[in-house]
Formats: sequence, structure tokens, C-alpha cells
Amino acid sequence: MRNFSVVTQFILLGIPHTEGVEIMLFVLFLSFYIFTLVGNLLILFAIVSSSRLHTPMYFFLCQLSVCDIFFPSVSSPKMLFYLSGNSRAISYTGCVCQLFFYHFLGCTECFLYTVMAYDRFIAICFPLRYSIIMNHKVCAIMAVGTSFFGCIQATFLTTLTFQLPYCGPNEVDYYFCDIPVMLKLACADTSTLEMVGLISVGLMPLSCFLLILTSYSFILCSILQIRSTEGRHRAFSTCSAHLTAILLAFMPVVLIYLQPTPNPWLNAAVQVLNNLVTPMLNPLIYSLRNKEVKCSLKKMLQQGPILSKK
Repeated sequence: MRNFSVVTQFILLGIPHTEGVEIMLFVLFLSFYIFTLVGNLLILFAIVSSSRLHTPMYFFLCQLSVCDIFFPSVSSPKMLFYLSGNSRAISYTGCVCQLFFYHFLGCTECFLYTVMAYDRFIAICFPLRYSIIMNHKVCAIMAVGTSFFGCIQATFLTTLTFQLPYCGPNEVDYYFCDIPVMLKLACADTSTLEMVGLISVGLMPLSCFLLILTSYSFILCSILQIRSTEGRHRAFSTCSAHLTAILLAFMPVVLIYLQPTPNPWLNAAVQVLNNLVTPMLNPLIYSLRNKEVKCSLKKMLQQGPILSKK
């Protein structure tokens, strides 16, 4: 990646219109962050410790929990650092890393939701062939594929952003380094790159969302063909948690990128929702609505004191 910049560090200005409430935000966001880490780690341990949960659906749920651990960790530690009264400066390299890993993990999670929708499509529409179609090799390829294409997308967007010269203003009008705010600081014409970046960022989640809608259209048709009410309820319950998580993941993207007029405060608030609140809610969604996960968590927590005594 070529670097024409004479800027060695940037200053993060933070969330607009929050002067004077930094301590309150620090406590609130730190609580969200800790709950996110603990909740997703519990989901991981519950799935790994229970042989009953070693299925494709929970394999992808493990990958989602890993993403939900690292995704808020891209921007939250630095945000908490300056909210506690410390320096708002971030190095040029740190800014590059923030932007890359934010889009890498965000894209990977988006692809992962699509794969999880396909998994539910196979499970409900082709239940007798499910174990054959979703075998270990296919699951491994899908898991690696989500990360691979997420890395390709993030590399493209990061290269697009930081191939520009940054030779003047270094105040980032946001709480982390993202494409729109970084392009404003570039010492070059960015109109073409803004258009390319917007198409690239918007096209990927839109394509994933359409694939998810396609999968769930077939799922809905299959569920409606089930004669018993109990059977329909059981089939739908396996998808409800995933649908809830999808809505929480895609709604912030729609609010940010489809606004007629950009609103800096709204963008920051929605990004906080996307970066901190959604990863925090995912463990609750998948544990509270899933009896098998709840049973595994309960068993794991009950065995904790016994194992510790040994």
C-alpha cells in the first residue's frame, strides 16, 4: 500500500454534541463492552463444552460469537480511553488498522449471516439431506470463505482510502477511523473514490440481504406446508433468533447509508448501536430463545464450582 501522507497521527473528535457527559458515556459503553465480551465467551464455552451442540448451526454461531468479540474491540478500547480523559490521538498506522479490521469483521459477519440463512434453508427445506449437504468439509469451506471475502473487501476499501495523500488537517470528526470521515481529510479530489466506496460498501450488504430474503422465502413456503401447528412452531422457532439478529445487524447499515441528508450525530449513535449494542444482544437472542443453549449454559455454570474445587 503506497503512503503519500505527511500526517503521522490523527485526533479523534468523538461523538458530536456529547461534551460534558464523557464520564457517563464511559460507564455506559464500558458496561456494554464487558457484557458483550462475557456474553459471547459464555456462548462459545457452552457450545464447545456440549457435544449435542456440535452441529453446523452452532458451528456458525461460534464463528458469529468470535466476530462479536473482536468487532467492538476495534473501536471501543480507544473510545473508552479518551472518554476517560486520556489522549484522543491515534497513529496513522492505528487508523489504518481500525478501518481495515472494522470492515473485515463487519463484512465477515454479513457473509456469515448469509451462510447461516442458507444453513436454515437446507435444514428446513431438505431435512433428510441436511447432514449430507452441510457436512464438515462444506461448513469449513463456508467458514473460511466468509473470512476470505471479508478480507478481500476490507483490503480493497482500506487501500482505496489510504492511497490518498493526507498532508493537512488531522482531526477526525468521529469516534473512530471510517471511510467517509477520512476522505474529508485527504489532500486530493475524492469524489470518484467516494462514489466507488459507497457502491462497494452498499452493494455487499444489499447482495447478502437479498440472498437472505431468498433463503427465508423458501423457508416460509416450506413452513406453511407443514400440517401440524406444533411442527410449524418448531420450524419457525429455529429461525426466529437468526431473523432477529439479522434485523439488528442490517438496520444500522440502512439508516447510515440511505439517509437523504447525512446527520453526524445520528450516524455516530447508529454506529454505537451497531458496534456495541448489537454484539451485546446477540448472546441474549441466541441463548434466551434456544433451549439447547440454555441447558448447556446452565450445566456449564453448575459444573463450574465443582471443577474449580478439583
